[in-house]
Amino acid sequence: MSRLIAENIVKTYGNKDVLHGIDLELESGKIYGLIGRNGAGKTTLLSILTSQNPASSGTVTFDGAPVWENPDVLAHLCFSRELNTMVGGSANTMKVKEYLRMASIFFPNWDQQMADQLVKEFDLDVKKKISKISKGMLSMITIIVALASKAEFTFLDEPVAGLDVVAREKFYRILVEEFMETGRTFVVSTHIIEEAADVFEEVIIVDRGKIILKENTVELLERCVHVSGHEEQVNQAVAGLEVHHEEHIGRSKGVAVMLKPGQVIPRQFDVDVQKMSLQKVFVALCGEDA
Repeated sequence: MSRLIAENIVKTYGNKDVLHGIDLELESGKIYGLIGRNGAGKTTLLSILTSQNPASSGTVTFDGAPVWENPDVLAHLCFSRELNTMVGGSANTMKVKEYLRMASIFFPNWDQQMADQLVKEFDLDVKKKISKISKGMLSMITIIVALASKAEFTFLDEPVAGLDVVAREKFYRILVEEFMETGRTFVVSTHIIEEAADVFEEVIIVDRGKIILKENTVELLERCVHVSGHEEQVNQAVAGLEVHHEEHIGRSKGVAVMLKPGQVIPRQFDVDVQKMSLQKVFVALCGEDA
């Protein structure tokens, strides 16, 4: 089983730390969801994990070998991010087919048959210049490169941005099919959480440059509940428990509770207890202003 391990990763731009001592271990054969607010450091983290951006300090290794400027290791990794329609202040005049041809040269395990199939699946016009295509088409290119790369560890940064709901469902279906067939590891960063929640075996939440949670998605949702009712009853019901994101409406109160093993909400209190979606868990943990 391969492992990609980041240890004590710090990234500084000027006088500002974007990442603060991040430790992260990714195992082969899983689909991870990476979620966080804008500016949380997700893209920076992905770029460091794949040697597209150097860390200010800390190390990233793949099966014990350093990732940075190591061609043997980089052959196992793909970070597919959205294309820029501008290059050096001018329109990106490269055609889609030219970009895909370059990708086929760059990735040693490139699957041309799969790339061709996905071009047809997404009805992508490969003769168009990158500067002339829609945001949805840019996302399709990101997806095609990621999947056709056949990289053992594949990272996608906001792959469904700009896609309509039908195309997004198609992407997740193809992703799961590829995962089931090959056992590749995927890390998907997205803001559209709910529709992806069932796909993520593990979820990683980044907030203000730190990883605040990494957990099996099903187990996380089983232990997260929303408790609401009269404020006094809620306070008594959640006393001693891990509480997040308090909401008040008159004398009523609602809180998110993360239960630890063996903990339950006592039944003697007149409160409503509801399961939480992944999106609501995320909001409870990261929705408060700094």
